[in-house]
Amino acid sequence: MFLLLATVPGAAQKRLSKNERLRLQELEIERLQRVADSLRLVIDSLTFEPTTFEDSLAVMEPEEERRAEAFDAAVTDSLLGEWYRQRVMRDYEEASRYNMDSVRFTSNVSDAELERRLKAMNSYITLPFNETVKNYMVLYSEKMPRHMGTLLGRSVYYFPIFEEIFAKYDIPLELKYMAVIESNFNPVARSRVGAMGMWQFMYNTARSYGLKINSFVDERLDVEKSADAAARYLKDAYDVFGDWCLAISSYNCGFGNVQKAIRRAGSRKFWDIYDYLPHETRGYMPAFVGAMYAFEYRNEYGLSAADVGLPVACDTFEIRKNLHFKQINETVGVPLEMLRQLNPQYTHDIIPGDEGTYVLQLPVSWTSAFLDVPRDTLYNHKSGELLNQQVLKNLKESGGESRIAYKVRSGDYLGKIASRYHVTVKQIKQWNHLRSDNLRIGQILYIYGRGGAPSGGSGTAKSSEDKKDLPAASGGINTAAGFSGEYTMYTVQSGDNLYDIAKKYPGVSARNIMDFNGMSSSKLRVGQKLKIPKP
Repeated sequence: MFLLLATVPGAAQKRLSKNERLRLQELEIERLQRVADSLRLVIDSLTFEPTTFEDSLAVMEPEEERRAEAFDAAVTDSLLGEWYRQRVMRDYEEASRYNMDSVRFTSNVSDAELERRLKAMNSYITLPFNETVKNYMVLYSEKMPRHMGTLLGRSVYYFPIFEEIFAKYDIPLELKYMAVIESNFNPVARSRVGAMGMWQFMYNTARSYGLKINSFVDERLDVEKSADAAARYLKDAYDVFGDWCLAISSYNCGFGNVQKAIRRAGSRKFWDIYDYLPHETRGYMPAFVGAMYAFEYRNEYGLSAADVGLPVACDTFEIRKNLHFKQINETVGVPLEMLRQLNPQYTHDIIPGDEGTYVLQLPVSWTSAFLDVPRDTLYNHKSGELLNQQVLKNLKESGGESRIAYKVRSGDYLGKIASRYHVTVKQIKQWNHLRSDNLRIGQILYIYGRGGAPSGGSGTAKSSEDKKDLPAASGGINTAAGFSGEYTMYTVQSGDNLYDIAKKYPGVSARNIMDFNGMSSSKLRVGQKLKIPKP
């Protein structure tokens, strides 16, 4: 029984007409929707948003839209990496439910014992025991056992990779725990400000450390190469500051902000400069120590590694010819999800072997099957469909840019958003076909990295009449997706989903339809008009 109807006395309820009862139900639904919207605004207002700097790396934060939407399996298959992001969201929510600025945890383990254990770790990187450090020690060891089980499971695969790389650069192996704080071991993590990968590199920083980013490859997502770049960054930071706590802090907020904090504090000790660091950076080192403590003393807390589906070991193959993941999947049998999980740097499921030698990681359990398939069979399978020249040309013309979908929040205005992402108001208006500076809460704005959209990214409509149908912030006719700008109109029918609609139009995917129509959600409504791009 709806609440509004329940407040009507029983005798009066009998006198209500059917239309009156339906109206009360509609009003209650509207009221509940307003409550839900209000709660969403509260959640959004509490969402941590890192400060951005040209020379900095950013703390991982899943995009707001990811929290609210559940993609069906078919659409998920068309969104590169989406399946993995959804998989880590549950753990992220468990880890982020506490306000670490105000919470004060208690533990059955005495402070004296916690302090003793911290010292006994005998780490290159440690902090004096205090309430802030204690809070994070208790958080990771006692307050989120499911999350820690997942992290321990992932560490079995990723830690040996990091340790080998860090040993090569002669830096402390304990730095591997930074991947816990940066991304929860998520190789396709993406922050709202555009930091990417397990080690959360911004575009400019990634390029300055030699990571390749183009139409087919984003090495920020390559587990080994991004870890190698992170090791070099940290080594450089230590050479500057001579202290690992300061070097780690600079990884979060940039060299300049740590140097500024040192000047203001007149000291080079972490706790002396603590109050002068950006807010989100203050908790970074204590969180790092807390995670390291929980890993070290996991047996004392009954924590064990969960089965996270990662292989025990992988074999590496050199690929010198263009190869699509679906060719491997359909001829060898390796699941697409596994291929994407182990090779996330190939942003369109294509290994561009024609342009040079690239590597493919496969679980050792699939090595024999991969070697048994004749090379001609592997490379020729559906090559005309998956790797034809038009497909490759379209991807190259898209430029390898990282597009950010930004949800407008209370207090936002174009100048503020432009400053945050180091672009201009004019560019944002051009990319989103805005005719005025007015924004509405919840509106989606598309913002491109490096201050410019991909080739053709500003959008092109067939005529001024076509433009009238564009939503205020739809991104317009998205030629950046590799389409001509022409389209076919489709009216959504009962039972439709994006995947089934896409199957009706060869060469078009569910992701293409979403991008072309500026959709932030895969949800459809009957009667909705969709523009289906023409390849």
